[in-house]
Amino acid sequence: MSNSLSRSQFTVLIVGDALLLLAVTWLGFATHSRTLTDGRWLVTYLPLLFSWLLAAFVLGLYRSGIADRYQVIWLILVAAIFSAPLAVMLRALWLQQTVIPVFGLVMMGMTAAGLGIWRLAWAAWTTRRSVSNG
Repeated sequence: MSNSLSRSQFTVLIVGDALLLLAVTWLGFATHSRTLTDGRWLVTYLPLLFSWLLAAFVLGLYRSGIADRYQVIWLILVAAIFSAPLAVMLRALWLQQTVIPVFGLVMMGMTAAGLGIWRLAWAAWTTRRSVSNG
């Protein structure tokens, strides 16, 4: 088994993760009745995206045999545990505010839940595809 995803698989995973994190960010803003038109959401989204990508690459979440296996979906939780606090700290630095621990816990939970569902769907799709291709 190759350790590399195809270029298209890699692109789909990166774009899917980025879009899912964007949805999580927008959902957070919507639940707090915040507007998306002023771009303030970028101060949450960009640190979250950066932190997630860092954790995902370190944990190998973009490698074949990890990205496409149900058995290692728990790595999504590990990545969220590391990425959310870093994202909250980067956001606080950017805004020159204090870190809000509850915000970090909510971000951790929403990131893990959203990305966990997305990555389970990815694993199901790639598994079904590989079985049907022989």
